Amino acid sequence: MPKLTIDNKEVEFIQGQTVIEAARKSGIKIPHFCWHPGLSISGNCRICLVEIERLPKLAIACSTQAAEGMVVHTKSEKVVDAQNAVMEFLLINHPLDCPICDEAGECKLQDYAFKYSKGASRFDEEKNHKDKRITLGPNVMFDRERCISCSRCIRFCDEIAKEPQLTFIQRGEKVTITTFPGKELDNPYSMNVIEICPVGALTSRDFRFRSRVWDMSFTDSICPGCSKGCNTIVGVRKNEILRIEPRQNPDVNEWWLCDWGRLNTTKYVNDEKHRINSPMIKPEEESEKLIKVDWEEAVSKSVSDLSNKEKKVLFFASPYSTLEDNYTLKKFAKEIFDSSDVVYIPNIDESFGDDLLKKPDRTPNAAGLKALGINPYTEKTLDDIAAGKYKAVYAINDDLDKLHLSKTKWNNIETFIFHLNSYNRFAYENADVIFSESTYAEINGTFMNFEGRIQRLKPIVATLEQERLLGEYSMSRLDKFGAANDRWMKEVRFDARPTWKIITQIAKAFGVDFKFEYSEEVFAEMCAKELGLNDMDYEKVGSRGYPVKK
Repeated sequence: MPKLTIDNKEVEFIQGQTVIEAARKSGIKIPHFCWHPGLSISGNCRICLVEIERLPKLAIACSTQAAEGMVVHTKSEKVVDAQNAVMEFLLINHPLDCPICDEAGECKLQDYAFKYSKGASRFDEEKNHKDKRITLGPNVMFDRERCISCSRCIRFCDEIAKEPQLTFIQRGEKVTITTFPGKELDNPYSMNVIEICPVGALTSRDFRFRSRVWDMSFTDSICPGCSKGCNTIVGVRKNEILRIEPRQNPDVNEWWLCDWGRLNTTKYVNDEKHRINSPMIKPEEESEKLIKVDWEEAVSKSVSDLSNKEKKVLFFASPYSTLEDNYTLKKFAKEIFDSSDVVYIPNIDESFGDDLLKKPDRTPNAAGLKALGINPYTEKTLDDIAAGKYKAVYAINDDLDKLHLSKTKWNNIETFIFHLNSYNRFAYENADVIFSESTYAEINGTFMNFEGRIQRLKPIVATLEQERLLGEYSMSRLDKFGAANDRWMKEVRFDARPTWKIITQIAKAFGVDFKFEYSEEVFAEMCAKELGLNDMDYEKVGSRGYPVKK
C-alpha cells in the first residue's frame, strides 16, 4: 500500500483517499466542520488546513488527495495560526449562548474554541443578529445566528434523503440557510441534520430543552421499528428515554436513522398510562374484570389452566420479541406440551419501505423466527382455531386482533395467556392471565435483522426486576450487561420481566427446569441447538453485530 507521513508518523492509505481520511484511519485527528465521511466534499470551513511540504501554501485536508511520499504537518506554526484565524472568523458573529444551547457538551465549535482558538477576538463591533427559533419542518428547529454555513444539512438532503429542501441565500455575513419556496424540511430522514450539524443551529423539536447531555446516560441499542435493525444510541435521564440518535455501523445503517424510528419506538416505554405494570388474572367467578396479582399467583393460575393434557395449546411467538424470548417459548411448547404448534403474525407494509433504510417488514426479528424454525400463521391455522382444534392460546408480545377473526371463531378457546408490555383491547377482553413483559429497552437480548445479522440489546431503563437484581447480585454483574451505574439508582416504575424468564418460571412449576438464570445462557443454548453456532456469546456479537451464515 502507498504511504505518506503525517506529523512524523508513516501512514498507509488507499489510492483515492484524501489526507483527512488517511489521518482518520490512523487515529490522527484533524479538526473539521464541513467534512463528513458520508457526504460529498465542500471544503468551505477551512479549519482542516494542513501544511504539506513542497506546496506553496496551506491545503485543506478534506479535499487534498493523499500521495505517495507526501509529508504533512498538522501542528506546525503556520497551521496553528491558520486555525486560530478560522476560529476567530467563525466566532465573530456567533452568539455567546452556550449555557442555553442544546448542543452544549457535544458541540464541535465549543470544543474547537478551547483547542484551536486563542480565546480572544479583535472584533468589538455589534454582532450581526439573525432570526432565531425558525421552524424548518415538523421535527427540526433552526437558529440562524448559530449557523456556520458548513452546508452539511444541504448536502444530506440532496445526496442521502434525495429531497432537495434546503439551500443557501444571501452573501457574506448575511448568508443563511432556508427551505426552498413552498417547501419545508419534511422528509423521512430530516432529523439526521441535527446530528450532522456541528453546532447548535439545528435542534430537535422533540428533545429541545429537555435535558443537558451531561445529565444523561447513554446506551447502545437497536431500533425495533423495522427489520433493518438500525444501530442507535439512547439517552436517558431519571429512568426516562429522552432521545434516540443513530450509532454508526457501516454494515447496517452507516450514520443514519429514520425519523419514525426516533420518534415512535420508545414512547410506549415511558407511557405510564398504557404500560402493564404487574401480572393480572381473571378470577374464577367469571368476572369480566382482570385483577392485579403477584407473580406466583399468575404462574400458578397459568399452570392450573394449562395442565389438562387434553387441552391442545396454540403458541404465538412474536417478531417484536428477542431471539431469547422466542427460543424459550418454542422450548416450552416442545418440552412441556410436546407441541410444534408455534406460529407468529407477520407485519408487512410496502408503503413504509424505501431505498435507504426503512424496510416493509415492520418487525425487528422476523428473520430470527425463521432461523428458529418458527413460521407465520396460515389460513389452516385460522381454520383450526375456528374448528376447535385448540382449547388454549399462549401468546407473547403481539395483538391477536391482527388475525381479523370474528369473536365467534374464538369460542372454542377456553384459556388465553398473554405476555404484554402495553395495553391491547383483545387481550383485556379475553385474557385469563396477562404477564407484564419487559420492553426491548429493559432487557438483555438479541434481534436478527433481515440480512441475518444478530444484534445486541442492552437495558436502557430500569424495572423492578433490575432493582431486584441490584440487591441480589453485584453491580459488576449488571455492568457486564452494559448497564450504566447511575441508571440503577434512579426512579424505578414498572414491575415487568423478560418473557424468557417468565416462561422459565412457568416451566419450573410444571416440573421442568430450563436452568436459565441469565439471558446469556438462553442465547448460548439457542445458538448451539438452533443456529449451529457453538461457543457463541454476547461478547462475540459485539457492537456491530454478528452475521449468521446462511
